[in-house]
Amino acid sequence: MNNNVTEQTIQHQPSMFCFQCQEASKGTGCTLIGVCGKPHDVANLQDLLIYLLKGISFLSLDVRLPEVLEQRVSLFIMDSLFATITNANFDREIFVGKIRESFALRGEVRGYYNEQFPDQAASLPDAAVWEADTEAAFDEKARTVGVLSTRNEDIRSLRELITYGLKGMAAYTYHALHLERDDNELNRFMRRALAATLDDSLEMQDLIALTMETGKYGVNAMAMLDEANTSVYGNPEITKVNIGVRNRPGILISGHDLKDLEELLKQTEGTGVDVYTHSEMLPAHYYPAFKKYEHFVGNYGNAWWKQTSEFAAFNGPILMTTNCIVPPKDSYKERIYTTGNTGFPGVRHIPEGADGAPKDFSALIEQAKQCPAPTELETGEIIGGFAHAAVMNVADQIVDAVKTGAIRRFFVMAGCDGRMKSRNYYTDFAAELPKDTVILTAGCAKYKYNKLDLGEIGGIPRVLDAGQCNDSYSLVVIAMKLKEVFELEDINELPISYNIAWYEQKAVIVLLALLYLGVKNIHLGPTLPAFLSPNVAKVLVENFGIGGITNVEDDMKMFLGA
Repeated sequence: MNNNVTEQTIQHQPSMFCFQCQEASKGTGCTLIGVCGKPHDVANLQDLLIYLLKGISFLSLDVRLPEVLEQRVSLFIMDSLFATITNANFDREIFVGKIRESFALRGEVRGYYNEQFPDQAASLPDAAVWEADTEAAFDEKARTVGVLSTRNEDIRSLRELITYGLKGMAAYTYHALHLERDDNELNRFMRRALAATLDDSLEMQDLIALTMETGKYGVNAMAMLDEANTSVYGNPEITKVNIGVRNRPGILISGHDLKDLEELLKQTEGTGVDVYTHSEMLPAHYYPAFKKYEHFVGNYGNAWWKQTSEFAAFNGPILMTTNCIVPPKDSYKERIYTTGNTGFPGVRHIPEGADGAPKDFSALIEQAKQCPAPTELETGEIIGGFAHAAVMNVADQIVDAVKTGAIRRFFVMAGCDGRMKSRNYYTDFAAELPKDTVILTAGCAKYKYNKLDLGEIGGIPRVLDAGQCNDSYSLVVIAMKLKEVFELEDINELPISYNIAWYEQKAVIVLLALLYLGVKNIHLGPTLPAFLSPNVAKVLVENFGIGGITNVEDDMKMFLGA
């Protein structure tokens, strides 16, 4: 069956269609402009870029390529997938450039394909051969190859689920690559999975199997990044982080890229400029390598979505290293910079250093020197650094607390924060949890409760923050170790419940990784993904016990059996 629609039947489709994040308009999809602020033309060009990546992937699967070209293909696909993640890049010109670059790269790969498979050159999919050279042609084509171009809603749902998982995986492999860690098998899987979404012969069961395989490689990607981070910067340590400010100019760094932070800290040393983290960069304070910098002074503010008020109050320059930028306000637009795969029209971008040299952050530093100190938002400290190595150091204490009944249950409340008022559910849920329960968290979801005074159990804080969203891997390692300690056959026998908040595609690959590892009865909120068709959602419910959330009182009874 052909699951695709033709260009003629797409003419009455909306200006755009995007449902890759939790904020999908009306719970179904954004059709005029993204709730995130993404314009319809940028959304469509991102769809076209993904389409061309599928064509490159198809051509490169069984072809012997020179090693240098093989590496370029892997890097381009990784980089481009990452650029299309929610809140990463809003700059139309960036995507026009990537589309042009994809034509050139695809042409090189197709040359080798035609040479090695001359009999198949005439039957290549459109994604492998379509070409144009004007932006008008890009825009016209883009509207025919997006999400809705797959007619069957179940096939569409699974294709998008796989693609979003690959986007999250690309983010993690991108960070690992910055620390000189790479995995050719993982890179080739990403291409194989992208190419599979072009194959109309694949039925629902085939794509479900590929979805689980995506989870398998998601585990590998997070493990690789964990090894990269800890090898370079040391194992995270239990750390108290200052949330106040000092009376000196500062630079605020947000996003996820620890390599960017390292280079910024080196370049600001001795300049009289302090460095503060924001949102997902908070866990950088837990790494031993960064503690030697006296001007690395604390965390400023909260989760990504509060940046429009917090960035204005910071007074100094802000560096966005990865996704989580929102359209900046005029009050700080002249002070915000992007780097890596992040971009916004009219915002200054810090490019990669030439020939592997560090990025040049001198513009931020000089601007910071002219700015007043940050406006204080709050005072005090928050504690974190409970990644798998740190938790295993106190494993005996935790096991004893479980055996004596001091700890009745752990709640994994990892994931993302967001703007919806319904997300206050997670604050209320954390506050209402019995005092004999412990929260395991990673990602910016922690900002819903990491400043609550929830106390301790025998010296163990009731909120154990493992780090960034990718450090959800640490929570899996902790669970697997506890399974061994308690000599259990199944990870689901542990006293652990999963009440996870999701927002974007990195949360998708974390979910798929958990499913691959056999974790069941995960609850997602504040809403289930719009890209899950009823039949695909039914498969997840029947096979894995996936569920949503309702209200704190009823969910507390459901989780605790009260």
